[in-house]
Amino acid sequence: MKPDLLLTKIGQLATLAATNGKPKTGEEMRELSIVEDGAVAIKEGLIVSVGTTSDVLSQVGGESAIPQIELPNMMALPGFVDSHTHLAFGGSRENDFAMKLAGKTYMEILEAGGGILNTLRATRAATKETLTKNAFSFAERMLSEGTTTVEAKSGYGLNTENELKILQAIDDLHTKLPMGIASTFLGAHAVPPEYEGKTDDFVELVIKEMIPAVAAENLAEFCDVFCEKGVFDVEQSRRILLAAKDAGMKIKLHADEIVQLGGAELAAELGAVSADHLLMTSDDGLEAMLKAGTIATLLPATAFSLNTEYARARHMIEMGLPVALATDFNPNCANESLFFTIALSCYKMKMHPREVISALTINAANALNRADTVGSIEVGKRADIVVLECPNPEYLAYRFGINLVHTVIANGEVVHTKLGP
Repeated sequence: MKPDLLLTKIGQLATLAATNGKPKTGEEMRELSIVEDGAVAIKEGLIVSVGTTSDVLSQVGGESAIPQIELPNMMALPGFVDSHTHLAFGGSRENDFAMKLAGKTYMEILEAGGGILNTLRATRAATKETLTKNAFSFAERMLSEGTTTVEAKSGYGLNTENELKILQAIDDLHTKLPMGIASTFLGAHAVPPEYEGKTDDFVELVIKEMIPAVAAENLAEFCDVFCEKGVFDVEQSRRILLAAKDAGMKIKLHADEIVQLGGAELAAELGAVSADHLLMTSDDGLEAMLKAGTIATLLPATAFSLNTEYARARHMIEMGLPVALATDFNPNCANESLFFTIALSCYKMKMHPREVISALTINAANALNRADTVGSIEVGKRADIVVLECPNPEYLAYRFGINLVHTVIANGEVVHTKLGP
């Protein structure tokens, strides 16, 4: 067997193997299955051999016959999985940012016509091609920083025509980038101006018109709802998510971001794949998620941008809840960098760098139902690998604020590298 690509002499190869596709919990999150002097052989986009350099070379036919990329003193990880983003939208929100600096809260900015409603106007005015171009630019930057799988939500159209337009723009990315892309329908992201004071009527529109239209075009794998005070309450969220489930979509939920509303309990009740944010979630809500097997996806850059308390990551890990991390890239939290997320997770949520790696790889892959193909470096999985100028996991958080990527391999192709000519 002659591979298409061979990585050898990797200082530390963190495979994240031996999970049987399940998310890591508790102390397991620090176990990265590291191979010293590691190697990976890749053929036709898949991993065909993993182990020490000597073992892999013996399996693939010997050192002299195969061109190699040697990576001493570096660390290789599974490609990062960013399991919560709002990638496709029009316009920007620097004016909202100025309001935030003046002391306005998220909900106050929304009530003043800013926030989501600001982006709504720009997104409705944009063409599908413009939305695709914008999303491509953001995703390409993420790819250069090691993200090889990304989730992308709709949610800035808030009517059937424009929600479909956003999801179609996201769908176009599959042919333009070598990333894995998971699409999420978030039609219930806010109540649009034309339905002000008529939230139940808008919920009916989402259930009876939007969800069937999205399902008919097979544009979304997941359905999400912004379950929050002043937006969609628990019962309204339940109705939408059950309708999406009946239409064949899996469930996610924006839960307990601003107030403790019971979103975590609802996510557990409905068997959601993940509940995201969880800044204000009660202990009962976390216990319900633990029993249901719902993953806690934490978004520390959102807490940073809102200047609020951070999610209780340490408590969640110690209770055995599987924790994933993501950027929450959106117009209100313009953070494409998982390296910033890594720093915040360690410094503000007291996570260990090794826990962070688990949260951004195998656990995030589980939060997108993709752990069978990505999230670890194992034979048969998609060859998504990020090589960092980093001698060990602890160094990853120690060198905060910079992009440590040396080489990114997505679907078996080198898409970014510092190797030179």
